[in-house]
Amino acid sequence: MKRIVWFLLPLALFLGLTIFLFQGLYSDPRERESEALAKTFPTFQLPDLMDETITYNNDIFAEQVTLINVWGVWCTTCAIELPYLEDLKDQGYRVVGLYYDQDLDPDFGTKTIQRVRSEVLTTLSKYGDPYAFNIFDVYRDTSLDLGVTGAPETFLVDKEGVIRVHHLGDINDRVWRNKFVPVLTEMGELIPKNTDEVGS
Repeated sequence: MKRIVWFLLPLALFLGLTIFLFQGLYSDPRERESEALAKTFPTFQLPDLMDETITYNNDIFAEQVTLINVWGVWCTTCAIELPYLEDLKDQGYRVVGLYYDQDLDPDFGTKTIQRVRSEVLTTLSKYGDPYAFNIFDVYRDTSLDLGVTGAPETFLVDKEGVIRVHHLGDINDRVWRNKFVPVLTEMGELIPKNTDEVGS
């Protein structure tokens, strides 16, 4: 009996590991369930990217639905996404950037804040500027609290500061219609582009 158990144990472990790896091979990491959903946006107090004398906190969500877009100039997909976000801004949605820089070390000055601002302005002038303002996540603390794994990522935050949607990757028309429009409709916050979008 013991021999059978010792024989079957490695086989069971092997099969379990095979199933786990097989699921990972065919799963889309962008479709994983976010741990941030239905939770209050993490408490933060961070400066404006372009003017450090301005500080933002959770009061920015008071009575206004907000799209928080995590991005950086180092992110190619973020640049591709900017025109679509600008279109959402033109429709009346409020888009706020949560910016962090991979090459900026606040303690040792790998890249100066002046250079970061210059790169941001260049990128936004080239691809479009959808942002009401950009929050500077200096040490990436807020991004970490949100469970951000990269950029771009976007959070739809309601008027009470609760996260209603968390999307990994760029927002395009398909993502917007399938993921954001149903939630905005449920919230009564959908701003239709035309008369037939409400029914779509």
